[in-house]
Amino acid sequence: MIINIKTKLYFVSLSIFIVLIDQFTKYLMFYNKKLFINKDFLLFKLDFVKNYGAAFNIFSGSRIFLSLISIFFSILLIYLIFRKNTLNSLDLYSYSFILGGTIGNGIDRIYRGFVVDFINLNIINFPVFNIADISINIGFIILLYNIFKNNR
Repeated sequence: MIINIKTKLYFVSLSIFIVLIDQFTKYLMFYNKKLFINKDFLLFKLDFVKNYGAAFNIFSGSRIFLSLISIFFSILLIYLIFRKNTLNSLDLYSYSFILGGTIGNGIDRIYRGFVVDFINLNIINFPVFNIADISINIGFIILLYNIFKNNR
């Protein structure tokens, strides 16, 4: 299935929307910590963590390396969205979600030197995370689903 440029712009716009939501929520937490910290919701509470690493704090303190990885994968995903003409909509959704999350966390790493994490699950012991992390995981789940669906 060939996807036209208008459709591809929609998927890049989805990534931009994710980046905006991610950055807005991080901005709110960063500048209003005292107001939001320990606000308890049913499944999670709001917290404030400066994450100097990647997922589960791996590569902690490797700001330049992680920033370069973010830039590399962002360019790669934009290339795939615009240049690969045989993608289906699930591929494009997965790439868009991963791109939005990668750019969101990349902005933090480059601008602040750390990623702002603030969602702390009440139901299980899990690292604190943010909207960009959720987006990356949604994209990854869609990608895995699509791979398994097409290999049946």
